[in-house]
Amino acid sequence: MTDADAPLVIEDRCTLALVRRLAAMLDRDPAALREGDPLPFGWQTTMFNLPTRQSALRADGAGDLAVPLPDLGLPRLMLGGRRVRFDAPVPIGARVRRESRRGEVREKTGRSGRFAVVPVEHRIFVEDGAEPAIVEVQEYVLREAAGARPATPAAGEARTAAPPDDGPVPQAERTLVADERLLFRFSAITDNPHRIHYDRPYAADVEGYPALVVNGTIPSMFVLEMFRETVGREPTAIASRNLSPMYAGRPLRLALARAATGWRLWVRDADGVVTWDATAD
Repeated sequence: MTDADAPLVIEDRCTLALVRRLAAMLDRDPAALREGDPLPFGWQTTMFNLPTRQSALRADGAGDLAVPLPDLGLPRLMLGGRRVRFDAPVPIGARVRRESRRGEVREKTGRSGRFAVVPVEHRIFVEDGAEPAIVEVQEYVLREAAGARPATPAAGEARTAAPPDDGPVPQAERTLVADERLLFRFSAITDNPHRIHYDRPYAADVEGYPALVVNGTIPSMFVLEMFRETVGREPTAIASRNLSPMYAGRPLRLALARAATGWRLWVRDADGVVTWDATAD
């Protein structure tokens, strides 16, 4: 991160109730998780979701992201990708704190017009620990108003092209249909009021999408469940990219395969397009 300002520090607790709600959403037994158990890796999304006053929500419904986004005349917001490193377990029920810092904003022009990539680094500490248990860099994408432009995936343009269609042979696969109920539950658990996930008229008429947009974190969490079942352990790091929008009610094919180093995880839509791609160790 290149921002010279002091990081924004927030305190929270790894709450058992929210962890159990997420387990239920993933069709796991919520009662199997108890205080003191290690938080499954990737579930840090249950923490640090800041309460945003209704009057302070963005026009697209997005709430407080902990660090201010630049005003570049780009009203549409999406998460383009994330890199997460898990260095130590986070016990359920523990007090936690997060240090957040915004990195250098990168403005670009692609097939979908002008956009900007805004990286935000989060360092999560347990109790009064001196070293972070989790380090996560989220890359937000700010885009132009839809207007006459189609809702094409600027997030993919902000990185590399989608992986080739002849990818590795999956060692595990499953189909996920993220319907409106699943989108609602995840938004409620994470206090995510972004309108593209629940407000169909807004998603279609303002942002130009053909249906409600599936939060990219939802299929990624189901892929991580497959990783645990297949590999028999938690990952230690993951780097992912949202390459193309995913839509509610449409089947997604989740897959993972061993790579030359580590594992490759990916999601395809019903047309075979890779919508989410990741590597994990």
